[in-house]
Amino acid sequence: MPYKIKYTKYKPMRSLKEIIDKRYNILSIMMIILFLIFVIRLYNLQIIGLDLHLRNLSLLSERVIYGSSAPRGRIYDRNHNIIVDNKPIKTIYYKKPRGIRVNDEIKLAYQIAAVIELPYHRLTTLNLKEFWLINNRDLGRNKITEEEWQLLRERKLTNIDIRRLTLERITDNDLAIYNELDKEAAYVYFLMNQGYYFDKKIIKNEDVTDNEYAIISENIYKYRGFNTKLDWERYYPYNDTFRTILGNVSSERQGIPLELKNYYLAKGYSLNDRVGISYLEYQYESILRGVKPKYKVLSNNSHQLISEGRRGNDIVLTIDINLQQEVEKIIVEEILKAKKEPNTEHYNRSFVVITDPKTGEILAMAGKQVIKINDEYVVYDYTPGIFTTPVTVGSVIKGASMLIGYKYDIIDIGDKFFDECIRIKDTPPKCSWRNLGLINDIDALIWSSNVYQFKIAIALGNGVYSQNRPLFIEPIAFDKYRDFYEQFGLGIKTGIDLPVESTGYKGSSRLSGHLLDFSMGQYDNYTPIQLSQYISTIANNSYRLAPYLLKEVYSPTNDVKLNRMIKQSVPNVLNKVDIEDKYMFRVQEGFKAVMKGPLGIRYMGNAPRPAGKTGTSQSFIDTNGDGIIDTETISSTFAGYAPYDDPKMTITVVSPDVSHPNSNISFRTQVNRRISVRVSNKFFEIYQ
Repeated sequence: MPYKIKYTKYKPMRSLKEIIDKRYNILSIMMIILFLIFVIRLYNLQIIGLDLHLRNLSLLSERVIYGSSAPRGRIYDRNHNIIVDNKPIKTIYYKKPRGIRVNDEIKLAYQIAAVIELPYHRLTTLNLKEFWLINNRDLGRNKITEEEWQLLRERKLTNIDIRRLTLERITDNDLAIYNELDKEAAYVYFLMNQGYYFDKKIIKNEDVTDNEYAIISENIYKYRGFNTKLDWERYYPYNDTFRTILGNVSSERQGIPLELKNYYLAKGYSLNDRVGISYLEYQYESILRGVKPKYKVLSNNSHQLISEGRRGNDIVLTIDINLQQEVEKIIVEEILKAKKEPNTEHYNRSFVVITDPKTGEILAMAGKQVIKINDEYVVYDYTPGIFTTPVTVGSVIKGASMLIGYKYDIIDIGDKFFDECIRIKDTPPKCSWRNLGLINDIDALIWSSNVYQFKIAIALGNGVYSQNRPLFIEPIAFDKYRDFYEQFGLGIKTGIDLPVESTGYKGSSRLSGHLLDFSMGQYDNYTPIQLSQYISTIANNSYRLAPYLLKEVYSPTNDVKLNRMIKQSVPNVLNKVDIEDKYMFRVQEGFKAVMKGPLGIRYMGNAPRPAGKTGTSQSFIDTNGDGIIDTETISSTFAGYAPYDDPKMTITVVSPDVSHPNSNISFRTQVNRRISVRVSNKFFEIYQ
């Protein structure tokens, strides 16, 4: 078959010009698109976003400064009585001008010393020597020998060493040239140069007279760097009532204390800011702190206000200041009365806590300590001891000890034990205050039986008791007790809203005899606030609530009336005790019976339907401060609540070391009972 040739139609190649034209058109379109994007972006930057970028430029190029610390928020009691306020104080201050010379400052110091009075007696000899050295540099150089200058050149001495040697060699004769005005000027110069270079230096803010204030105000052009202002300080309408717990605020001269520097600087504070430095002022610094005025520094070095300062937020406490006053008065009177009674040489303090067991609110708390000075007793506030000082509480915690017996099925409601001394080999007998015979659980609380608790503890630790034989109890029983006690707040932090709190003291021994001591409140130590949380937990049917002092927060106003509430505290339930209700009700029945029995009668005075438990414990103290415990004492405690069917309050009273058993006198003061009775009566007089 003949071979066929296939023909393809010829397509002529595009010309070079066509290719170039096409690519040019594509490139032109791309350039137009890019140009349009550029124009749109430029329009957005220069027209639409102009204000935004000008603001950003302003922030980057303008200098912003803040005014002095603004006044803090007020503090009110639960009834809206002001208990901490601010009052204005006239202040004379100095801010070092740029480029000012030492000689100019010395002249200013003399001018100021001539027109205002200052306590120049506060000027130290070292301050005066430094002033002399500034004014007599050549004479100061002559105090250093040529050999010492050579040692400086050889770096065997430092400039600090040379200055120290110079100051040491300035004699009293050198300083004798100074009269009273010179010393006042030296003190003013010292104040002018305290702290950081450009900080405002407080020259005078106490007892500034109207004349002094006017002279400085009217002559600021003459006294370069000096000026006046109205500052503020905390004012306490109720004087020292609850004063310690309210806390303190640093002065402007002090600024942030060294020990709190890192804490506050991390929060954005300046070193010269006034801050809360203790207790509630410190705890609620973020709420009480005022907002400082904000200024823009203009090109002519003048200031333009950006935002005004304002006072900090106001807080309302759970405290009733009138009840607090009465409680503090009662404690002081009873302490002084007790010190006139025999056998009280080691007694020196008492504590009271009153709370609302339904919420955890602290209605009043006070501690007072008495110290003998020049044959006269002086009473000081010791309220912080309520949450920092552990004490041996004794039988008052037998409610928890009884409940642990129910929890671990060691006893049941109504079970009886024979109360007689427990005699362990090589150990002193462990007894109740007297042999009580056959008693049940309620009787054990009424008569405060130690032996009833001992027998629960022995069974809990799987011990077998035989008279005059060794007793072995499993050490895990200590853990069972402590774990259970912690559900009442005993041995752990209560959660009170204060910056410090002790967890108490836990004994380290696990001897069987110490477990018996533990069961009757004679081993681990607890703080009064822990004891208060314990009785509140019993009073409110097993709920452990955190005690607290902050009730409400309000935005500031221009008058004394509270304005808009911005926060309200609510009860904080930390846990519910792991116990059947019937057993808690049984202990409550026992506490009611205690208040009708011979050991508890009239501990709450005229309080309606009271319930509670007394405690007496052995304590041991160091009487001569040598670090060695050398004296046994007796401490008294009480914890109760009322009315038992609808508790409105709990009361905890603790009086350590009220007597000592080795005295020739058997008298034991009833100061703890007297305080409890009077405080309970006063509470229900106020809250009928």
